[in-house]
Amino acid sequence: MSKPNYQAALDSAEVISIAPDMSLVNNGRRPAVEMPSDLLGPAWSIIEQVADNTSTKPDYAAVAYLAAAASLIGGKRKISPYGLDWEEPAILWMAALGDPSSRKSAPLDIITKPLWAIRDMAREDYAQALRDWESDCERAKVERTRWQDEVKGAAGTELTTPAMPDAAVEPSKPRERMPLISDVTPEAAGMVIQGNPQGTLCYNDELAGWLDSFDRYTSGGRAFWLSAFGGRPHSITRKSSGTSDLPFLGISVLGSIQPDRIVKLMEGPNDGLVPRILWAWPEKCLPRMPTGRVDTSALRNAYERLELLSWGRDETGEHVAIVLPLTDAAKANFHDWEVSNAQSDGDGGGLYETFVGKMSGAVLRLALVCEFTKWAFNGGDEPRSVGSESLLSAIIWVEDYAKPMAQRVFGDAFVSEGERNASLLARYIIKQHLELVNVRELRRPPHKSALKPLQENGALDDAIARLVEADWLFPTPSREGGSIGQQRKDYTVNKLVFGGS
Repeated sequence: MSKPNYQAALDSAEVISIAPDMSLVNNGRRPAVEMPSDLLGPAWSIIEQVADNTSTKPDYAAVAYLAAAASLIGGKRKISPYGLDWEEPAILWMAALGDPSSRKSAPLDIITKPLWAIRDMAREDYAQALRDWESDCERAKVERTRWQDEVKGAAGTELTTPAMPDAAVEPSKPRERMPLISDVTPEAAGMVIQGNPQGTLCYNDELAGWLDSFDRYTSGGRAFWLSAFGGRPHSITRKSSGTSDLPFLGISVLGSIQPDRIVKLMEGPNDGLVPRILWAWPEKCLPRMPTGRVDTSALRNAYERLELLSWGRDETGEHVAIVLPLTDAAKANFHDWEVSNAQSDGDGGGLYETFVGKMSGAVLRLALVCEFTKWAFNGGDEPRSVGSESLLSAIIWVEDYAKPMAQRVFGDAFVSEGERNASLLARYIIKQHLELVNVRELRRPPHKSALKPLQENGALDDAIARLVEADWLFPTPSREGGSIGQQRKDYTVNKLVFGGS
């Protein structure tokens, strides 16, 4: 309908019944899927409690648990699908997506809070270790002075120069157990790993800041984090202290991010870093009354059990990972799925194709966490292999959740900026039930903060034009009090967008 027809209809008080294009609300975005619960096993009941308490879907609490549990297992256990050279550590990168009002931070905080308790308990041992270290340093100073006197006594004689005794060597300073870090440079993260050889969790409430920091401090930031995902050996060289070798650089990652921040991240190089992330982007829930407090005692106990997992030892007594093989049945299941995954359609662009290619490792890592979740909550003998139950739970989770969510994320990223802005305004109109919108008012509080991407030059006018074309808005310019001058940019909202008739 043309503008003159709109005005004529309004002037004659006709009821406009033009069906709006409701696809603008989601802009072709793939709908969210429900998360399967089998992978989480006995942790699922706590995840449901957290979801109920925070008025969210279980997704956010679930990915927080997977990242936290993986970080506690870290490099102490690995999984090998065929018992050969291929081994995967317990390292997971998890992202919680949602609008600012999605309450995504609350479940992440609840699930990671027990990690701070582990750090507090470790501080008591650390304080004692510092006291012992200071005593050993003082002893080393005395022993060194005594040895130096012996060297002086041997000088100018035919006596052999005395060897420095072991007690004269100052020991290395102990490092604090840090199960959780945030907002760190690669160098700082590497220093943490020196004292936390099993790995740690990098928890960023705003994941975009972590992703943006890769090249902010050093050109090798992306390479560092790629190594941190693989759990590879890593060397850190400093002018002041020389080179430090890290046998296992393993850092799990957890954080939240807003959908509109994803776009710029997808514009970076497809070096496989972003496709390593497993995404959770559920639909937002309405606020609901909690049915009770979250009992995290079982979660704390499970975390502490994972924290106390011992290392294996090699022939020289050094720490090494204990490698769990797949059972014969699980091995066959994995091979069948891996062939199917390699043949799957990579619909969703290059990033999604890369994501699918990373899923073999992800399935193994998830299966390892699943196996140890059952042990950490239920007790019994520590697992020495990963069975079909855990493996199939991981496969189902990847096929029914991780892949659809990745398509939702990557597909949304490739929508044009103008289409995203129109979709944002359409959703806001429905949420606020706006029957009339004015361009100037949309640039002012309280609308301004909710429509921040539309405040860029020309963005709001373009979004309005798209909604007019989609029969969401009808131009109804007016002047206050019938005054002479520029007309107000008013638009009447098609009542059918609210489900009316």
